[in-house]
Order: sequence, then structure tokens, then C-alpha cells
Amino acid sequence: MRQRKNHIVQVMFRAFRYRLSGFLLALMLFLSGVPANAASEHQDVDVYEIVFGHIEDAYEWHITEIGSTTLRIPLPVLVHDDAGWHCFLSSKLENGAVFEGLRIASDGSHAGKIVTRNNGTEEVLPLDISITKNVLALMINSIVLVWIMLRCASWYKKRKIQEAVPKGGIGAVEALTMMIYEDVIKAGVGENYRRFAPYLLTAFFFILVNNLMGLIPFFPGGANVTGNIAVTMVLALCTFLFTNIYGTRAYWKEIFWPEVPVWLKVPVPMMPFIEFFGIFTKPFALMIRLFANIMAGHAAVLSLVSIIFITVKAGAVINGSMTVVAVFFGIFMDLLEVLVAFIQAYIFTMLSAVFIGMAQVKPEAEKR
Repeated sequence: MRQRKNHIVQVMFRAFRYRLSGFLLALMLFLSGVPANAASEHQDVDVYEIVFGHIEDAYEWHITEIGSTTLRIPLPVLVHDDAGWHCFLSSKLENGAVFEGLRIASDGSHAGKIVTRNNGTEEVLPLDISITKNVLALMINSIVLVWIMLRCASWYKKRKIQEAVPKGGIGAVEALTMMIYEDVIKAGVGENYRRFAPYLLTAFFFILVNNLMGLIPFFPGGANVTGNIAVTMVLALCTFLFTNIYGTRAYWKEIFWPEVPVWLKVPVPMMPFIEFFGIFTKPFALMIRLFANIMAGHAAVLSLVSIIFITVKAGAVINGSMTVVAVFFGIFMDLLEVLVAFIQAYIFTMLSAVFIGMAQVKPEAEKR
């Protein structure tokens, strides 16, 4: 077990090292983009656009800007409105263009979404199942996760576990798996832990891979997948379903008829209401915690880098000083995000295991 934990430390150290070089590369790409041009032309830098342009979902994958040339990948648009289905690349809707009665709204409540006109007057949202940036990133990250696991399975298939000790990436995956399995799932769920181990391990590695891929500053990384509340909502919903569908009779009894004084249950069902409300607050907390921490990390790094361009008009001395500060703290925050990526995957899995374990409670008679 000590050897496996050493594998984790080694891999985390490599991740920090590669993350540092990745951040410096991203900084160089960033410096060659629009903000640098805007600063040289004495224009105000739109920090909001820089930060939220990265955090929010999009119908294209923006790579970088070199001079006046924008490198981007247009993604497939697939929507349905009164006129039927529309399928084309998002490049048809660039710069506010209208194509087949559709456009990307630039303001209002539908800003950033594809809209169409209802009866030629009101703008409404059509049925939209387009492949957006986050959707494509989700597919890529899932392929990466499956590839990692198949590599590990292939290694174990060709060797006897008693005769070979995995090293490198395979050793790190084994160490992480055993740590989550023994210290989180087995300890959190209880005696029925084997039943829920596949889901909890999948959730851990899925979140971890998406978190780490989101920290890579160039394609196919950099997407804010786990910082998207729709993704964290689905993950929390899965935990919600596993918790309540497989809950025992004693679990439901504790919710609707808890062991508290009768006056707290009748005539006003105060405690049953609180317990029932808790069924929904636990997965809600999972959803918000993962979403907020990952989104805040991306926003913090981009905001720190943006200081370089905000202070251009303040003069060379102030701009040079703030550049050093921004780069230093940007690297620090970027490296910290590697640790946060693991911590958030660990916390989500641990809390899910605890919630599922709480639903596996047995009556006192069976415990004895």
C-alpha cells in the first residue's frame, strides 16, 4: 500500500511539472491573442469576455488568435423548429449572421443560444441538440478515460498479479483505485459496498479526468466540463437515484417516521418534512460544490492573467510589476488547480458513498 501511495505522489509531481510548462505555453498563446492587440491599439480589454468566454459553452471551439487570424473549430449545429430540422456547421452563424432563420443571440435572456422567430415576431429557443464545445469535450474526455482503463485492463490481462508490479501510469491508476475502493467506498457504504463500487469508481475517474483535461491550456483540453452545472447536475442525479432506489425500509422509516418525540411528527409533520427535504438537499450540495469550485478555479486563473493587459495604460513600470505578480500568482493558482481537481473528485465520491451508506441502514433488530 505504501508503494501504491508513492506512485500517486510521483504522478502528482509530474502533473505539477507538466502543468507549469502548459501554463507558460498558454500564457504565450494568450499574449498573442486579441487582448494584446487591443492593448497595443489603446483599446479597453474586455475581461468579462475573456473569462466568461472560456467558462461558458459555445458552438465553436476557439483555439487562439494570431494577429488578425482567429483559429477556431466550427462545430455541428443540429436544431429543430417549425420549419423542420436544420443541420450545418456553426461557421454559418459567425458574427451575428442569420442562416435558415436561425442566429446566435448576442444579448437578452437567450444570449449565446441559437434562437429563431416564432411566427416571424418573437425570438424563441428551438429544440437544440447541437454538438457544443462542452459536448465535444465530454466525448473526448470519455474516450480518454476508456482508453486509460482499457490500457490498464490489457496490462493485467497479459500478466499475473502475483508476479508483476505495475509502474508509471498503470501503477498510479491501481493506487488510486485501491485507495478509493478501500478508504472511501468500503468505509462509506458499509457491507453492501461491492454493489455500488462500479458506479462510485466510475464517478471518481470521470470527474478526475474531466477536471484535469479542463486544466490543459490547448486543444483538446481547456473545456469547462465539470464547471458546467448541467454536467454536475446529472452526476448528482445519479447519486440521488442510487441512494433512494436502493434505500432500505429502515431508511424510509427514518424519513417519514423518525425516532423523535411524537409532537414533532403529529399533528404537524415537522421532522418528516425536514428529513424528506434533506433527500434533495444532499445531491443539490454535491452539484453546487463541484460546479462552483471548478468554475471559480478557471475564472481565477484567467482573471489573474488579464491583469497584464488591464495595466498596459498605467505605464511600463506598473505594467511590468503587475505582469510579474500576475504570472507568479497565475502559476501558483494553476498548480493549485491540479490539487483541486483531485480533491473535488475525491469529495464527490466520498459524499456519494456516505449518502448511499446512510440509505443502507438496517433495523436495530437485524444489527444485533
